Amino acid sequence: QVRLAESGGGSVEAGGSLTLSCAVSGYPGISYCVGWFRQAPGKEREGVANIYPDHGTTSYIDSVKGRFTISEDRGKGSVNLQMNNLQPEDAATYYCAHKPGWCRGLDRSEYDYWGQGTRVTVSS
Repeated sequence: QVRLAESGGGSVEAGGSLTLSCAVSGYPGISYCVGWFRQAPGKEREGVANIYPDHGTTSYIDSVKGRFTISEDRGKGSVNLQMNNLQPEDAATYYCAHKPGWCRGLDRSEYDYWGQGTRVTVSS
């Protein structure tokens, strides 16, 4: 079983920054992918970024490229999402999730364990 716990959400003004952290514990497996997803009220949950820690490879959706950075902190057993130049459309509850094996995309159906989420609010 894998446990994931998000932290770092909060309220910022447009243009501000936040860093979300996802603590991964339990038995994630030898090879796994961690993704960040978000869900705004009334909208579908969408993938934002993912990372394959074994290789450090990352991917992002177009709307966050150049603003968000996903990284792994091996010492803390966590995956972080640095978010810069936040905009009102980034406001959502952010979730991290585990996928066994390598990263193939941000299809949420392929991710098997999820955290409880952390809320991000962006005021204009």
